[in-house]
Amino acid sequence: MTISRRSFLQTSALGAGALSIPNAAWALADPRQVPALRILVLGGTGFIGPHMVQRALDRGHSVTLFNRGRSNTHLFPEVERLVGDRNGQLDALVGRTWDVVIDNSGYYPSHVRQSAELLAGSVEHYLFTSTVDAYRDYRVAGIDESYPLGRRPAGAPENPQQYYGPLKAECEDVVTEVFPDNSTRVRPGWIAGPGDNNHLFTYWVMRVARGGEVLATGEPSDPMQITDVRDLANWYIHILENRITGPFNAVGPVITMGGMLERIRTTLGSEAEFTWVDADFLLERDVHAWTDIPIWWPPRNDWGERSFGGNYGGVGALALDGSAAWAQGMEQTPLEGTTRDTHDWYVREIGDWPEDQRPGFTQAREAELLAEWHARG
Repeated sequence: MTISRRSFLQTSALGAGALSIPNAAWALADPRQVPALRILVLGGTGFIGPHMVQRALDRGHSVTLFNRGRSNTHLFPEVERLVGDRNGQLDALVGRTWDVVIDNSGYYPSHVRQSAELLAGSVEHYLFTSTVDAYRDYRVAGIDESYPLGRRPAGAPENPQQYYGPLKAECEDVVTEVFPDNSTRVRPGWIAGPGDNNHLFTYWVMRVARGGEVLATGEPSDPMQITDVRDLANWYIHILENRITGPFNAVGPVITMGGMLERIRTTLGSEAEFTWVDADFLLERDVHAWTDIPIWWPPRNDWGERSFGGNYGGVGALALDGSAAWAQGMEQTPLEGTTRDTHDWYVREIGDWPEDQRPGFTQAREAELLAEWHARG
């Protein structure tokens, strides 16, 4: 099955219309009173956006959503909605002012330039959602915000499926140029939690929940990082309330693949059994990281397979330095909470697990690979 990262970032057929915001108590974790902000959100109806909107509302801020009005239109009937398109249809923003803007939907530098330049005199702070894919490569562990960003080849098109990471880096450049002293560029890692229409972490949660023999990829010691969507949402509003600027890796702590699977199993009370299959065996059988094996990349620089957006993975792909964000108040939810809430949300809102609409191994492919692995002795 071929799934592009660009398509993961859109509301998938499996997740569309199924999102409900989890209990508001999570969003009320910080009772500190702050002046109410007028927040413009570009996007706001996919996976991460609704959590940010809910957090903002729970903190007493007012929110305006600007998007094409095509997905999850039932969410937040109480907020103002402006309809338009990033590709030149920005008339609804003209003549309006807000305190801050959250840009979750910028993938094309040309689109981001249009919105940033239009809003330069209309908002005081621009928060842009970038990605850790913006880095040039992952050839070292512990990458921090000073590591070089990726670049498109000269003359290459603005094609997010081919140059997702470099295009995000260029979008960051635009935001920094237009808002040099009052912008924040957040580079999230792999985001998980209720409402996840990417279904990457969800694959492991639902697979372990099903039980039986689970093909566990690589080595138990392979690094792993998960960012809970609610931690990200809470931190975004904290950034805006405190006018925190600069670039940040929004990642969770480095754990291990083995630790993640064991904690998922324990949290769910599953009787799953893990069979560890090494990376070379998988590579020989044309198994692809991210699609066949969600949120996993062998910690090595010779894997040779290109990931979404142009990177080749490497030893640092899931071992980035998040200390700058943590020092500025980003919290880290224990994996057990992310696991439990992801599972409960999926069972409640979606239920089944159609193999043609999700990443990860089909049952037949997983059984085939396990049989070959065992036959090798």
